[in-house]
Amino acid sequence: MADLRPRGFQSIPPVIKNLIIVNVLFWIAELTFGDRFIDLLALHHYENPKFGIWQVVTYMFLHSKEFFHILINMFVLWMFGSTLEDIWGSKRFLIFYLICGVGAALVQLGVLGFSMEMLTNKLNSGAISLDEFKMRGGAVYWTSVVGASGAINGVMAAFAYTFPNAPLYIYGLFPVKAKYLVIAYFLLDLFGGINPSGGDNVAHFAHVGGAIVGLILVMTMNRSNRRTFY
Repeated sequence: MADLRPRGFQSIPPVIKNLIIVNVLFWIAELTFGDRFIDLLALHHYENPKFGIWQVVTYMFLHSKEFFHILINMFVLWMFGSTLEDIWGSKRFLIFYLICGVGAALVQLGVLGFSMEMLTNKLNSGAISLDEFKMRGGAVYWTSVVGASGAINGVMAAFAYTFPNAPLYIYGLFPVKAKYLVIAYFLLDLFGGINPSGGDNVAHFAHVGGAIVGLILVMTMNRSNRRTFY
């Protein structure tokens, strides 16, 4: 049974602890140095002049300037990740986390590229006007993605696969099995990516990509019974 009891900061596994510290330091740097710092490290469309290959890693250590974004991400990372690091070991967990984050970035870049190609095809066929293409294409082209959510969704998927029946309490009152909660969250993200609402600035497909990569990794680990990724 997974141990989801609260633990003091000193007893948090070292990778989880250091990931929280690094994310908080990056968030402080964002507030200090502003948009130039964010533009350098956030994930951009691969044809955008602001794009750099390092961004497939660095984006996952950035967050929006609202404190709630980093707070909820770090809480979820602690809640789901601590048990996995305890049973896997620190090195294995860190590699898993980073692979999920990079995988999420690659999925998001693929979706951005596909979206731009579809818009171009619609423009060439006359299905949309040049003004609409500029508006919608500009939103895709100038998209910037920040946040640890892609990697964390991979952690959530791995936790639900490893401990499918672990009870998670919604609002501290209503127990729901991990597998149902994580599947529901995945489906909400998938729906949000396919049918985005107005003003939705969530990178849903990065979340979806991270969860899929995490599930594939943990299933591969379970099948081969390997203890490392290296």
